[in-house]
Amino acid sequence: MQKSLIIVESPSKAKTVKKYLGKDYFVEASVGHIKNLPKSKISVDIEAGYVPTFELIKGKEEIVKKLCDISSRTDKIFIATDPDREGEAIAYDIAEEIEKKNGNIYRVLFLEITQWGITKAMENPKKIDRHLVDSQRARRVMDRIVGYKISPFIWKTVYYGLSAGRVQSVALRLICEREDDIQQFVKVEYWSITGEFKTAKSEPFFAKLVQVEKKDPRIPDEVTANGYVSNIKNYSYAISNVQKKVVKRNPPPPFITSTLQQEAAARLGFPAKKTMSLAQKLYEGIEIGEDGLVGLITYMRTDSTRLSKDSIDAVRNFIYENYGGDYLPKEPREFKKGKSTQDAHEAIRPTTIKYNPKAIKKYFDKKELFDLYELIWNRFIACQMAPAEFDQMTVEISGGEYLFRATGTSPKFRGFLQVYDDIKEENGTNGDGDPTSKIPSHLHIGESASLLDVIPRQHFTKPPGRYTESSLVKDLEAYGIGRPSTYAQIVSTIIDRKYVEQTDKKLYALPLGMTVNRLLTQNFPEIFNVKFTAQMEEELDTIASGKRTYKKVMDDFYHPFIHALEKVDKKTSEIKKTMVEATDESCELCGKSMVIKWGRNGRFKACTGYPACKNTKPLDEDVTRHEHLENLKCEKCGGDMIMRSSRFGSFLGCSNYPNCTNTQPISMAMKCPKCKEGNTIERQTKRKRIFYGCSRYPECDFASWAKPIDQACEVCSSSYMVEKSSQKLGTYLECPNCKAKVNPIQQEAEAV
Repeated sequence: MQKSLIIVESPSKAKTVKKYLGKDYFVEASVGHIKNLPKSKISVDIEAGYVPTFELIKGKEEIVKKLCDISSRTDKIFIATDPDREGEAIAYDIAEEIEKKNGNIYRVLFLEITQWGITKAMENPKKIDRHLVDSQRARRVMDRIVGYKISPFIWKTVYYGLSAGRVQSVALRLICEREDDIQQFVKVEYWSITGEFKTAKSEPFFAKLVQVEKKDPRIPDEVTANGYVSNIKNYSYAISNVQKKVVKRNPPPPFITSTLQQEAAARLGFPAKKTMSLAQKLYEGIEIGEDGLVGLITYMRTDSTRLSKDSIDAVRNFIYENYGGDYLPKEPREFKKGKSTQDAHEAIRPTTIKYNPKAIKKYFDKKELFDLYELIWNRFIACQMAPAEFDQMTVEISGGEYLFRATGTSPKFRGFLQVYDDIKEENGTNGDGDPTSKIPSHLHIGESASLLDVIPRQHFTKPPGRYTESSLVKDLEAYGIGRPSTYAQIVSTIIDRKYVEQTDKKLYALPLGMTVNRLLTQNFPEIFNVKFTAQMEEELDTIASGKRTYKKVMDDFYHPFIHALEKVDKKTSEIKKTMVEATDESCELCGKSMVIKWGRNGRFKACTGYPACKNTKPLDEDVTRHEHLENLKCEKCGGDMIMRSSRFGSFLGCSNYPNCTNTQPISMAMKCPKCKEGNTIERQTKRKRIFYGCSRYPECDFASWAKPIDQACEVCSSSYMVEKSSQKLGTYLECPNCKAKVNPIQQEAEAV
């Protein structure tokens, strides 16, 4: 029997597939894409109907030659690239190269790299879906047209070398608009009042003032709060209402790409790109003892929460055997589809119940890989478990014109929380920092309640939080921008372009990003907006489904785009003038005024007498993030030390450069907590990840991923805390030794 050839994308996947299919098959890897649009030109013939010209990627010649050689010696060829649109396009490119050697080509979809998944796929070979290929081509061509048409406009108005992307620019817009909201936010003071009560038979408990004369209390300042406090103490109080009920919480659905990225960020601290890289390894296979390479999860680029009947049957048996009948719902749980769900693949789940994470933990070479697999496993098990049940009790205490209310819950039946518990929150206070306590269970209407204390607290309204990777992905999905395969790339692209900076997991719009966003949104409002970009995603879906043609969708995109571009091209010079900012400073060389302009290294001051006068000065743009550096002098010449940046990150440089080349690392005005001699400084790894270390390195090896704060821990003897943040807790301080947590916002309010 003549052998067949199977072509996959990655060598590790090839090794796993070979194990299952045996000696009757050649299994080779394309190592991703073999073709791409050349970078030197647009490579899209618009007049001919947006026809792209793809070329072999440099270095892929030997791979293609090998695939062609094996194809000529085989019976059938099965292309098993990833089961999504991008994988379909890769399959089409491979087929184009090898069909002259062997035209007996089929497409197979490995939704999971297991014996069952591969066997099922091989039993149902298909032809390459040209609709999916055209959909991916349309996305690629749209992005190429935007990049090659818009980038020159940005070069002319800002500086050469910048770029714009169709989807990435909309993601940048969301971040910049959030930054504007934060900068324009005006905090408003308000106060809350909490009463501490006790009945004759109960322990003390707290309740919040919720009504004054049957209206919501408005307490704008301390004077009003103190007035209420004084008056509240004049009344006697009693329990006026007690309500008890059981509330249920259903488990979350199994993971899709976006929710996996969000949960991995919240629970494990993984950026989206890392999550997808680890998930790819779990999908392609891990060496599990005598079983060899095993694909542990189903395909990880999906927008569907659908589960196969076999997987549901298996997990229900697992739940019954390991947790008992009380934890198993009578019927399997199904989850609603989103409006834009393509539903091409199942949810992300373990390929088999056989490999319990704890049982195979020793086979993982990286803890991060195990942690992600355990997260996927637990979410899958939990999604088919019974809901959690809580006893909820609401108590109202009345006296005079005042009504206080306390609501508390206590677990009655843990249900799915037995497997997939919540992220723990701080105990003792609510979200506003007001004191809370467990509500006594035996309280009765009419029972007298003694007022032990009245506690006023000052608060301020908070600006919207900055985006994190996970919250940005969540909004992109909600708006219908991008698809599962693009989320991680969208975020990494705007960071790589220096439009956005990631610090302490938050995304900050940099001055360059704000400038580029302003240019694009002001001059192309119809193109770089959420609605238009989401609409184009829907248009791409119509190509994939065969409802509309490639050319029709491209026409819908191109004509309004090129019309807007032609209008803007006529006023490029005028737009460029708006990018120059006047200053009150005069040039010390020729006396003409200085202006602020953009250059490759950021903004700088330049003389308006250019080219006759070439005087320029650096511009410190980041002093607000390092306020302690103000008035720092150069120890060599006495000049001001200012913030500068290079490809290695930010640093301090003398303002008299190039006459003085003195530089210093950024100090945090905090002594090293380990050696007590050097300063704590901000540093970067080779991959440009920020960390904090000692200025005396290598003599002192202190290092911390989290930002050290010069504040002693009140629980243990640690001389410093570190700053952290999460979606549940916001920004907080944590002791690196005992892990005690402090909310700095709460501390600040208490000090007022």
